[in-house]
This record gives sequence, C-alpha cells and structure tokens, in this order.
Amino acid sequence: MEWIKQEDNFRVPVKSWCKDIEDGAMDQAADLAQHPAVFRHVALMPDCHQGYGMPIGGVIACTNTVIPNAVGVDIGCGMGAVRTSIEVENTTREQLREVVNMIKKTVPCGEGKAHKKEQTWEGFEDDIDSYSDRKWFSAHVRDLACRNLGTLGGGNHFIEIQAGDDNHVWLMIHSGSRHLGNMIARFYNDRALELNRKFHSNIPNKDLAFLPVNTQEGQDYIKDMNFALAYARENRQRIMDRFIDAFTSVYKDAEFGNQVNIHHNYAALENHFGKNVWVHRKGATSAKQDETGIIPGSMGTSSYIVKGLGNIESFMSCSHGAGRVMGRMQATRALTPEECDKAMEGIVYDRWSKVKRGKTKGMVDLSEAPQAYKDIDAVIEAELDLIKPLVKLRPLGVVKG
Repeated sequence: MEWIKQEDNFRVPVKSWCKDIEDGAMDQAADLAQHPAVFRHVALMPDCHQGYGMPIGGVIACTNTVIPNAVGVDIGCGMGAVRTSIEVENTTREQLREVVNMIKKTVPCGEGKAHKKEQTWEGFEDDIDSYSDRKWFSAHVRDLACRNLGTLGGGNHFIEIQAGDDNHVWLMIHSGSRHLGNMIARFYNDRALELNRKFHSNIPNKDLAFLPVNTQEGQDYIKDMNFALAYARENRQRIMDRFIDAFTSVYKDAEFGNQVNIHHNYAALENHFGKNVWVHRKGATSAKQDETGIIPGSMGTSSYIVKGLGNIESFMSCSHGAGRVMGRMQATRALTPEECDKAMEGIVYDRWSKVKRGKTKGMVDLSEAPQAYKDIDAVIEAELDLIKPLVKLRPLGVVKG
C-alpha cells in the first residue's frame, strides 16, 4: 500500500496502491470518501485512472446500498484464460496468423458487430422475456442480446494468444455484457438520481447516485445486474469455445487445462471487517485467498495469471489490468503509427484502423497502442501484498474489437 489520504471533509479515508494517481481520479476518490453509503475506506488499485463517477480500478464497500455507476456500464466485463498443452517453441508465425484469421471468421469483433442469427442458451429466452416489464427492455434490446452472445465488442476488448513463462501457450479473452449491461446500467442510474432527489440525499456527486437495497428499485437492480453478469460470463464462454475451435484447427493435438472466467465490473454481498456489505469492483478483480485471477497488460506487453492473497485492506481485491495513462483521443493525436508498430514487433496483429466518429474521425486509431497504458510490471510490483504472480505471459497474436 502506497499511502492513505484523509481530509477533514472525508467520512472515510482513501487507501491507494496507485503511486501516481491523476487529479481527475483523485477527485472522484474524494467524492467516494464523502459518500454517505461508503463503508470503512475507499481502495484504489495500482491501475487506477479516471472513469465515470468512480475511478476505474476503484473498490468500495457500501452498507445496504448499491451504486450503479460504481459497477459501470459494461456490467460483468471480465477476463477468460486457459492454458494449452502446446509448448511455445512449437509455434510459428504462420500458424498464429492462421488461428487469428479463423477467430475473425467465427467471432464478430468490433462495435456494432453481431451474429446475423439469434444465439441462445438453455433457458435464456425464458429468462430474458421475464424482463419484458422492465422499462429498459424493448424488442431492440432483446434482439441485440440474442445476437450479441459470443461477440467481442470494441474498445479495449481483445482475444489473445499468449506465451507463458511456464513454456505453454495460453488463450486469453476480455469481453463483457455488451449492449444489455449498458442498458441496465444507464436505466438504474437514472432511477437512482430520481430517488436521491426525492430523498434529498446528501451525495457529493450526482454521478454517484445510489439505490437502497431495501427498495424495489434496489432489488430490481441487483436482480438485473446478476442477469447481466450471467450473460457476460456466457458471452466469454462462447468466445472461448470458438477460440479453442480455431486453435485446434491448427494445433490438432492441443489439450486444455481448467478455464478461468472472471468479472471485474460488478457488485456482490460479502463480509468484510465483520459486516455484510455490498462490495463494488469497477475495473478491479476479486483476490480472495488462493483465488485465481487474470491481470492483462496492453496488446503489446505482458499479462499475468495470479493468485489472490486475501488482503482485507483492499476488500480482497486487486487490479484488473495495466490502466490507461492516455485517453483514447489523446493517444490517437499524440502517437504515430510508426512508433506503435515498433511497439508491436514480433506480434501477429492487424494494422491500425481509422477512427469512425468523434473529434478524431478519420485519423489512425491508436487508442489501444501499448504506449497508452501503464507499465504492467510496475502495476504488479505495486500490489504484491494483494496477489502472487503465477505465470507471466507475453502476446503472440492479438485480435482487437
């Protein structure tokens, strides 16, 4: 733990594992420290950076309360990984390219990319139709939820082939609940705002509007959030199944170990410091004693398979990745394709695309370049009291959304 911050206007202190925290993220942490529902302290992971309402890489515990924006709009965003039996020296660039090309044929990747036909799992259609009375539900939401199952999405979501320092090839994915989680999150944040105005709640920032769990709105959010979590987990599983199919089409003798499939945007009822509280992890991973976790770097740098140490001071949590040092537009404007290509030397990937909308429309999109992220090794070093690294991975092939 790097430092503890306590101001006169804070209800609880801020405990940070983040060495150099940007002003915007610290301002958001200060708002959380003044929030009437936050319990014990605010915990900031070493990948912490400014988010919406709450910093990404932040962990809070709340008493009888859930805060939609402390979970975020991509409910259930998370990671999946599996070790293969293939040894690193038995791969070639040509084989890796073949796997990457196969993935792109079977997994829709990118914003707005979906299956043409509805996808489903046993009971899913009945489950999603049971939400037809919710105001966030519509025929359009249902259609996208069915066609988005097993799709990657855009932004920082990825599918990667990794070389482990255990000499095994690993498969890793990063994706979430797609449009479904976004609709649920935005709807309940609006409901929280309405309730907080009605209650005359003393919240430091309207982006941290909350729902008491003993209200109908609070119970509905918890139920709907858990549905989005199940959807996100199934989405990652579908992607991993297609990933394994693509990999075994090239490496026909490959065998696979136990899969890891975890969230890093969610809230859960847990017991900490002798009290049942709603722990919100926004861009943070559960790191209970001996729990397996995944901490990815950027598309050009190392990632880690880790084991949790159950540190109570972080509410048994750790970072969810490297964390950004450049905003998306900032990276696109400040970096050049040549320097980004150099950072990706030796890795199979597709060249940079163009920005499709916004102030940088038409420019080469460098928002996910390695230089836009913190040093993953420094992030890991800062949280060695939270996790134990088990396997260090380096990227061999990358598919981005």
